[in-house]
Amino acid sequence: MNWERLWIIASLLLLIVAAILLWWNNLSAAFVTAALGACAWFLSYRAQLRGKLAEREESGEDGVSTGSGSDRVENQDDN
Repeated sequence: MNWERLWIIASLLLLIVAAILLWWNNLSAAFVTAALGACAWFLSYRAQLRGKLAEREESGEDGVSTGSGSDRVENQDDN
């Protein structure tokens, strides 16, 4: 099991627990649990980005465009 899937499962479980705590009218515990669930979701996103960057480095892509000239902007003076 990879880290991304682990964090997604943790975030879903924490958000379910937060919903149950909200139903029981325990607002402070629901808020803390929901915040932890959101943090777990951001960690899953971070793990996904790290995986994509690792794949890009293994394939040799550096993400830098060589530029064919079509994306360049020239400053021209109207003097």
